[in-house]
Amino acid sequence: TIKEDDMWVNLSPYEKDRMIPEELGQTEMGRDMLAQDYILKQLTASLIYPEKDLGKKFWDRVYARAKQELGTTDIPVDTFNKVWIVADKAKVLERNNTAYVVGSHLKVMLEQDYLASQDAHSSSLIAHGKNSGDEPLAMSQEPNAIAQAIMREVILPRIEKEINDGENFALLRQIYHSMILATWFKRNFKKSALGKVY
Repeated sequence: TIKEDDMWVNLSPYEKDRMIPEELGQTEMGRDMLAQDYILKQLTASLIYPEKDLGKKFWDRVYARAKQELGTTDIPVDTFNKVWIVADKAKVLERNNTAYVVGSHLKVMLEQDYLASQDAHSSSLIAHGKNSGDEPLAMSQEPNAIAQAIMREVILPRIEKEINDGENFALLRQIYHSMILATWFKRNFKKSALGKVY
């Protein structure tokens, strides 16, 4: 019964007044989503930690590209990248008035890419580094843009794999499957004779 627009949580330290919608916050699902967001924050921080293998690869590539494009590695880089998990696709098999989730995928993206994708009439292609000719755009001469581009290449695929296959996010996938089935039920209920009367 919670509105689809209110199905989000946000543990950003920069938005303490925007953590969870009030109605969702009164549910176990809201609590579980907050717990999964906390694990996401821990995972992201651990993956960019420079003394671990993937973190070292990430920072080596950031500084190599900064040296190549800016001529220096002495650059200020904002290490806070807000990562979003969004519904990507789902496949539901219907048989004898029963539904089975037979496939699903959650997408991981940086906040600026998510916000750009929500604007259907503007630059969602540019946010993903492509122009109308499908050619890569020139990298911005800004240190944070360099770090974000490498975050997309190195860190986000690893997070996305963990979200969709890893043990730590099994609860999130269970929530996603529940939401998929709830959507299936609502759509089919509206089509039914009882739904038309109700």
